Amino acid sequence: MSATSVRQLRYFFSSQEFSDGLRTTLAILVPGLVLGLLGQLETGVAMSVGALCVSLTDTPGPPLHKRNGGLAAVALTGLMALLTGLVQPYPWLLGALVVSVSFWLTMLLVYGNRAGAVGTAGLLVMILMLDKPLPPSQVLSNAGLVMAGGVWYLALALALSRLRPYREAQQALGEAVLAVAGFLRLKAEFYRTGTNLEADYRRLVAQQVRVSEKQDVVRELLFKTRQLVSESSDTGRRLVLTFVDLVDLYEQITITSYDYGELHRRFEADGLLDAFASEIDALAAELEQVGFAIQGNYTYRPARPDLLAGLNQLKTRLDAFEAAPAQTDSVLPLRKILVNLRNLTTRLQSMQRYFAEAAAPLLTLQANGTTGLELDRFVAHQQFTLRQLTGQLTLRSGIFRHALRMLVASLIGFIITEMLAGYHGYWVLMTITYMLKPAFSLTKQRNAQRIMGTLLGGILGAVMLWLISDRLVLLALMVGFMIVSFSFARLNYLITVVFMTPFVLILFSFMGEGYVRVVQERIFDTVLGCGIAFAVGYLLFPRWESEQLQGFLRPVLRANLEYLRTLQQALLGSPVALLDYKLARKEVYVTSANLGAAFQRMLSEPRTKQRHPAEVHEFVVLNHILAANVAAITSALLAGEIRPTLSAANLKALRQAQQQLRRGLLRLGEPNLPEEPQPAPLPPATTPETDDVQLGEQLEFIQKLSGDINRVTETVAGQEEQAG
Repeated sequence: MSATSVRQLRYFFSSQEFSDGLRTTLAILVPGLVLGLLGQLETGVAMSVGALCVSLTDTPGPPLHKRNGGLAAVALTGLMALLTGLVQPYPWLLGALVVSVSFWLTMLLVYGNRAGAVGTAGLLVMILMLDKPLPPSQVLSNAGLVMAGGVWYLALALALSRLRPYREAQQALGEAVLAVAGFLRLKAEFYRTGTNLEADYRRLVAQQVRVSEKQDVVRELLFKTRQLVSESSDTGRRLVLTFVDLVDLYEQITITSYDYGELHRRFEADGLLDAFASEIDALAAELEQVGFAIQGNYTYRPARPDLLAGLNQLKTRLDAFEAAPAQTDSVLPLRKILVNLRNLTTRLQSMQRYFAEAAAPLLTLQANGTTGLELDRFVAHQQFTLRQLTGQLTLRSGIFRHALRMLVASLIGFIITEMLAGYHGYWVLMTITYMLKPAFSLTKQRNAQRIMGTLLGGILGAVMLWLISDRLVLLALMVGFMIVSFSFARLNYLITVVFMTPFVLILFSFMGEGYVRVVQERIFDTVLGCGIAFAVGYLLFPRWESEQLQGFLRPVLRANLEYLRTLQQALLGSPVALLDYKLARKEVYVTSANLGAAFQRMLSEPRTKQRHPAEVHEFVVLNHILAANVAAITSALLAGEIRPTLSAANLKALRQAQQQLRRGLLRLGEPNLPEEPQPAPLPPATTPETDDVQLGEQLEFIQKLSGDINRVTETVAGQEEQAG
């Protein structure tokens, strides 16, 4: 087995997803197995259903949020089990319940993803109860058993969280570190001989989205968990400080942005760029070691004790190249890259020090500069008001349109399955619930994965049941399939379905049903449910990403405008709080990642529904380069590496850059554009004679980038008006 495969296996088995898969499998199996052995299989199955549904709300986040979401799911699943059981004998009432609940529980997405998961838990209980008619005397007790199963899952999850209070944060932080390491590896590709720069940028934007998602999870866990924010232990301080340094490290990676086409034209033939790529790869590998150590909760051991040795060799090679008699090109760009790599190495070494045996005094010293109140400003706070829900009851709301689609799709699925006498239709409705997503691109992707996964899983399960008759072996296989299926639920939906299908087939075989008939039913149910979801998603109030692009472009321009204002303030010598700078930087990263994710989704939609993809891609790349250049200057100023200085010409370039972004916002119809601040006077000590030539070149480049961004924005807005 290769080193890469071993690394990937180690990463998976220490990940949060694998831990969640084990916990979910344990919580679902125990009630069914224990009570089944005691002759109470129906009771155990009802509790397992409750545990399964509440597990949907157990996504990464602060313990308080998990507890509240779990309790809401317990109450809702009990209510839905009760209502479904009561109206079961009356098809019209049952249909009305399915339709109304599908709409209103989908609308819970207004309150965020966890609330949406609570709604899905309620929907799942209702759907599973459709095929389980109960006498009126058992309806209440069955609802109580479903709630008991949910309470069992929640108690288990919270108990494990109390036993290992830092584990989830360690896993999330480790994944964030590994995501940044992946971003750094992609940066190395820009220097390789024969690379495709356009493809490199596409991969980089996709990885930027992943980095943003992972960092958001860590912020939620670290900055909203009182035990961690209070920094009462070395472990808590180490996690918080490592994450703060990781974000700074990520910034250092992003600011290394150059004209790569020109670099390849000038230096590719001499092999220097490949040498830079190798050094960047080595740094990425070292960062991966840190991520594995955090995620796996084991002692960090550096793979390369002297991180600067390779850079020193690269400098020697660069000096020799420059001194060659035939060399006429300036190697200043390569020296800038080398300086940036040294800065990156210094930040990585700073992070490594937190894991040394004698790090406790350092952790205490570093933590004294950070307060919980400051960290709290980096996370969003969800409110729960009725006005939020009623305010979304309009076709302009994407969530409202998604809820309407869910209503119609559920109605169609319910009617079709009711018309098929003796047919079990709950799997069709379950497929619709999981397949229909707010964005058509996600619905399309999930449909393909569901059908392919069901076919492959059905074949796998049928072969297993045909070849194996030992029930203990089948039980062991079912447990393994469950663990894999639940572990990949957030990683790879195709793998989830491939392993979920045989686990369901084995389960039904234990209940005495023939696996051939079950395979046939599941394939038919899946294709029917996917077909309904796909048709409704495509035809009814479709949400094409191209129609939402302006809603993603505006926040990016606003964030970059604020970033430029922060730079101007720092260059003019005005005090800039480090916290305010980091908040502005975070907004740039988050809005850029949101735009990148929307662009990726648009590319998976029908070509006839895509609008100006080339221009949007250009905007994404230009925005990445602009943010990198602004960060390069601002971070150097705040670190004291350069002194505040700004000539009249440079100030003019900076103000014109801001004006270009303001024009872009106005062109996009920005409703809350802040007033342009009054021009600030130059500091008395700043004169043209003290002008920094290099800074002037950087600001002129920023002005050009801003102009290019405005040009692309004008094109996109103009085409939108023509299309409208």
